[in-house]
Parts: sequence; structure tokens; C-alpha cells
Amino acid sequence: MQLTRPEIVGAFGAASSSHWIASACAMRILERGGNAFDAAAAGGFVLQVVAPHLNGPAGDVAILLHRARDRSTVSICGQGPVPAAATIERFRELGLDLVPGTGLLPAVVPGAFDAWMLMLRDHGTMDAADVLECAIHYAERGVPVTARLRETLCAASGLFHRYWPRSRELYLPGGDVPALDTLLPNRPLAGTFRRLADVARSAGGERVRGIDAARREWSHGFVADAIDRFCRTETAIDVTGRSHGALLTGDDLAAWSARAESPVWLEYADRHVAKCGPWSQGPAMLQTLALLDPGEIASLDPLGDEFVHRVTEAMKLAFADRETYYGDPLGADVPMDVLLSEDYARQRRGLISSLADASWRPGQPNGAAPAFDYEAAASRERETGLLSAYGGGEPTVGEVASSDYLASVAGDTCHIDVVDEAGNMVSATPSGGWLQSSPVIPALGFPLGTRAQMTWLDERLPSRLAPGTRPRTTLTPTLVLDEARRGYLACGTPGGDQQDQWQVVFLLRHLLHGQGLQEAIEAPAFHSEHWPNSFYPRHASPGKLVIEDRFGRDVIAALERRGHRVVENGAWSEGRLTAVSRERDGRVRAAANPRGGIGYAIGR
Repeated sequence: MQLTRPEIVGAFGAASSSHWIASACAMRILERGGNAFDAAAAGGFVLQVVAPHLNGPAGDVAILLHRARDRSTVSICGQGPVPAAATIERFRELGLDLVPGTGLLPAVVPGAFDAWMLMLRDHGTMDAADVLECAIHYAERGVPVTARLRETLCAASGLFHRYWPRSRELYLPGGDVPALDTLLPNRPLAGTFRRLADVARSAGGERVRGIDAARREWSHGFVADAIDRFCRTETAIDVTGRSHGALLTGDDLAAWSARAESPVWLEYADRHVAKCGPWSQGPAMLQTLALLDPGEIASLDPLGDEFVHRVTEAMKLAFADRETYYGDPLGADVPMDVLLSEDYARQRRGLISSLADASWRPGQPNGAAPAFDYEAAASRERETGLLSAYGGGEPTVGEVASSDYLASVAGDTCHIDVVDEAGNMVSATPSGGWLQSSPVIPALGFPLGTRAQMTWLDERLPSRLAPGTRPRTTLTPTLVLDEARRGYLACGTPGGDQQDQWQVVFLLRHLLHGQGLQEAIEAPAFHSEHWPNSFYPRHASPGKLVIEDRFGRDVIAALERRGHRVVENGAWSEGRLTAVSRERDGRVRAAANPRGGIGYAIGR
């Protein structure tokens, strides 16, 4: 297979992310003597500046890290919880049966800043000001307007002009959409980051003390005060066509901080695969792998219809369990031990036949009858129009069959992977706080996140809306360790419900078929939309399989004969993966997705 880019190989370190500037800034930190944790934090803050349509300071992040010296692996949850005032009863009083995907009503506690800083404090070597330096630079001087950013601003301009004037003032200088390749500054955000850096510097010169001071300033100081004041005084029109205020308060910010947790594990093909817990969708990838026997999958053509069929049918079963049983373990009983057990996988594996199945088939790991209403999700349709497409969630892709849907302006996600010379690794997926999903807070230079849209207004479901619990997010980084539990691979991708689908395909091709990182990323990909989308309006498309047309007519025809409802998409439309790895001899490798043209890997 002819690759569009080389796979990076070196021995010093590498970074790969969904934006070239973040990769370069992370590599700069490594060159200055920082470790992978310093570099990933710096790159994460840069992503908030260079890709405000894909993530922001008031968004969320899921982080997996591996520390080489003691071979420990940690999950850091940067998913903020639902506000104390956000109850199912409150939404019903407003006449709503779904949490809106835009505006102020779905705002949750911003989680990304504290999570990045927690990783920096506990595992990094640099000060808060060091890792914020590049982000401040680009916010002050401006970021290049890429094609995707400009498309988003063009589509959102009507919303800004009619309803969100403060967003217009920040993102449409002079009232016009900035031209391609011009620089778009965000000086209010530069001021916010600079003030946080100054707080850290003035804490007495000790690194940990400075980081904790910046964290307090975010959750209890001027940032929390500005968010509290904005939420108490502002309303905004949202996808419902009505104006609503926020339920988030400064007290909600003060009551929460990011936390380190144990990852969820699966041993697969002599590797140890780590994911975040069921507050994310991560275990669904592990369940999918458990349904796919390594020996059998290794014998298949990774570009053939049997491979696509087997993986798709396994994903249907795993994601049915995701929607039925996953939620914040702090507020729901999630039977994770059973869901990832070999006995359960053996039972479920037997449901996969040679034909596609378009029914809804969650298991019964705890013996209880599943409560999820799939028919209601299948009857909903993806909405179109001025208010419905803005930031309602992470898009699948800009499908040629659905050109009326403004997928280019829906919120999306970023990803960054870093490995250093010592073998430390980070895989992190930041998202939320999209410029097109909620009006900007002028004093801070960023909008709030809208992650509460991923909760259900149904008391029977573990992912129900409940004060103080985390919405079940789609953010899902991946770490793979070797048989001796040394860090081997960090990978991830933007893409909402597609994140773990594209990662499954990538991992199978890399681990079982011997494809290199870049080859596995560039190979033709696919995804299913059989289960409910995690974002407003939470629709499902039974049996739908979206596939890049590079697979060829023979493969597509064979899948249609099996009963899949195939939608052909563009040649380079599926997947936005990045990855880094480290081999036993110390060589590091890195690769990045060419689709979209802004993701890049760098290393030496």
C-alpha cells in the first residue's frame, strides 16, 4: 500500500495529534527536557486554542498515562459532572424529553483544565507557566484559519449574528468570517491563561504549589466567578428554538476536581489493552475485541467483506451493552466484571452469524431485562436547520448521502499521543466547549461545554441525568502494554461514537495483521450507526454501515448480500487516528491521519 506520509521512527521521543501545531509544541517540550506528561499537557492546551471548533477550555478530556519507571497505568477523568440543579424533574418542567445539544442548559462542570493540571502536578516535571506558554502565544498572536475551522465559522455566522453577538465579536472580526489561512486571535483567552500562569508563578516558586494555585484559581477564583456570573445572568437560544439559562453555578465548580482512577483492562493477543471506565464508552472497545477471536481474525483479509462483517456485528453487540448498562459508577451499578468476562463473551460470540442482524440485542449480564427504548431512538431522525446542527455533538463524517445535514459545524474532538525517551506514554482525547455549541463568555474568551446532552431523561437508565454524576462520554483514549506490561502503544481519534469503532479496526490490523502504524491508519475504514448516537437528538439507524468507497465494489456488494444497509462514503472520509509506539529496543514510532490534512506526527 502506497502511504501518503512516512511513519516517523526515532529513539528520542514523538508526538502525534489531530493538529500539527499541537504536535510541534508537544515536541518542543520534549526537546526542552520535559517528559511525555509535560508535553501532552502543553499540547492539550494548544489544542484548545488552535481548534476552538473541536475543543475548548470549558470542555472535557479523558487521559490514559503509563509511567515507565514503575510500569503503572492511570486513568485521569476530566469529565465534569452534571450541576446540582440539573434534575430530570427540572427538564420535564421545561417541557423537554431530551437534553438540548446546544446553548446553556446542557452545561456541566468544565473538566479539562483541572485534569491536565492534575497530570502535570503528579507526573510532570515542569511548571504550569511552562506548559501554558505556547497556548498563550497562539491565543495572543492568532491561529491559522484552516478549511474546517472556516467552514464552521461560515455555517455558524448566522447564529452568531442573530442570537449570540458576543461570539460574533470574538470569532468574526469586523463582522466577517475570517479568510482561509489568516490568523484568528483570541486575546481574552490569552489573558485568562496568562493570569493563571501568573498565579502559579506567584505561589512561591515551588512547582506543585504553583500548579495547585492555578487549579484553585480556576475552580474558586476569577474563572469560577466569571462563569458563575455569566450563568446567573445570561440566557441563550438553543436547539429547542427557545432561550434557556444555565443550571451551572460557581458552587458546582468549587465542589469538583479531576480524579485519577484505575483503568479497565482486557488481555488480547498477548497484549494488555487499557481503557477508561464506563463513565466513558471505552469498555465497549474491549467488549468488541473479546468477541473477536485473535486467531480467526488474523486469518481474514483485513480489507475483505468477512472482516468488515465480523467486526461490525461484534460492535453491534458491544455497543448495545454500552447504551443499556454503562454510566458513571459513582451513580449507577455497572456490571463491568461480567461484561468483560470470558464466559459472557463466549455467550455473546455465538450470536454472530454470517448474515447482518438489524435487531437490538443487549445482553443480560445481571439477569435483569434491559430497559432501553430502542424503537424510540430508531424513530427519531437527525435534524437539520439553523439551530439543530450547531455543536449538537461529534459528527460521524460529512456523508455524501446526507449533505443536507450540516455535519461540518457539529462539535467534534481532538486527540494527542506522546511517548518520551524513557518510555512514558500519554493518550488523551479532549473535546467539548465548542465555539458553535454555546455563546462565548466574553471575560474569559471561551464558551461552556454541553456534555449533559449525553444523559437520558429516564430514571431507569444508568446514564440518566443525575446531579453530581458524570455524563457517559464518548471520549476514549487507548493504551496497549506488552506482555511484560511495558508501554507499547498509545492511540486515539476524534469522532464521537466512531472513536472506538475506528480504533478497533486500527488495532486489529496492527496487532493481528502486522500493518505498521501509518499503514493501519491510512487503510480504508468503516463504522456502524446501528445504535443510538450519543448526541442530540440521540437517533439510531438500524443496520446502517458507512464505508469508504476505497474498499471496492466487490466488497461492498458482498456486504449488501449479507444484509448490511451500506452507505458508501468518500475515499478518505473515515477515521482520524493518531498513534505513537515504543519497541523493546527503545525505538519510537509515530503516525497520524492524512484525512482532513491537519493531523501530524513528529519525532526523532
